[in-house]
Amino acid sequence: MLPKSPNIETPILQELSAVGGSDDVRFLYERLISYFPQISEVEIKQIKISKEQNWRKSVQKAGKSLDEQNLIRRERGFWTITDIGKRFIENENSGIIFTKTVDEALSHQDIQTMLCEIGKILGYFSEKEFEYYDVIWRESKTSQRISHVFEVQSKGNIDSAFAKLKRAFDAQRSKPFLILSSERDSNRARNSLNREFRELARNITIISFVELRKIHENLSAIAEFLPAFLEK
Repeated sequence: MLPKSPNIETPILQELSAVGGSDDVRFLYERLISYFPQISEVEIKQIKISKEQNWRKSVQKAGKSLDEQNLIRRERGFWTITDIGKRFIENENSGIIFTKTVDEALSHQDIQTMLCEIGKILGYFSEKEFEYYDVIWRESKTSQRISHVFEVQSKGNIDSAFAKLKRAFDAQRSKPFLILSSERDSNRARNSLNREFRELARNITIISFVELRKIHENLSAIAEFLPAFLEK
């Protein structure tokens, strides 16, 4: 089922922000698909071969609305997020990052490995499967305090992941991260935060598999230069 144009507006802003602020709308048509798990495989195929005109019309209608609100600028098919649009995304997220559905299969173990490698690049001691946490970071191997704690959720009970993260936050004020595979799970996570884990809302960061992969790729590309910048 194709989403209505108002529901496409925020994903457009998120996608433009993720790619640096600007992009050709021709590329957005396909990339925006991943924000909507309800789109069927048949519809996806039609969109990718440019035969699903209703999708294009909905994206264009959403873009026009964003332009009228001064959240983006549209110039000859090239869309750019404005400063107002950037502030809107920051306020919308409220410290929580919600991103699109993963478009390549990444396993639970893949994400754990990426988290450990990111931690190492940033100068932390990282460890998988520490006690009942998926990944933890410490300032050093001998440090007793867990500075960052990560739960990776591709399926299963999100509330259980929140409970583990809350335990770490309450015990040592560890920075909690929840890594989710899809936008659908992000919506479920938001509901759980609002219901039972409100105290975590201002401290937790929720990231998708796609976003984590981007972070991993970007940090890996500059890993050899980071120690000089991070040196105290």
